[in-house]
Amino acid sequence: MTWAGGLRFEGTSAFGHKVVTDGSKADGGDESGYKPSEMLLFSLAGCTGIDVVRILEKQKQELRALEIELVAQQPEQYPRPLESIEVRFIARGKNLDPQKVARAIELSEQKYCTVGLTLQNRTKIVSSYKVINE
Repeated sequence: MTWAGGLRFEGTSAFGHKVVTDGSKADGGDESGYKPSEMLLFSLAGCTGIDVVRILEKQKQELRALEIELVAQQPEQYPRPLESIEVRFIARGKNLDPQKVARAIELSEQKYCTVGLTLQNRTKIVSSYKVINE
């Protein structure tokens, strides 16, 4: 990440994509990028999402869409570490087996998702899921 003035930082991913972080206007930023704490949540969602999709594919499940909603709780006073994160999965597909969806989430949380495994010692992470067969 390279400082780009104000509270803005710019970086380039291993795949060559640009990412920009910034602070809120109340904190002196321009809101011209993601809040760093948002990036952490996107990282968790992306990491666990990749795992769940790959596991369901190996289980021969016909997944057509996967949404991951995250709600984080943090204190008002500094330091403001994320105290808890609720991860809600919404899996859509054809003949999806809810038990296989639950198992895929469990495997991601307990074995595969590097981001979640890194966070879990400090932050309570609770998951729920909904399966919609279309």
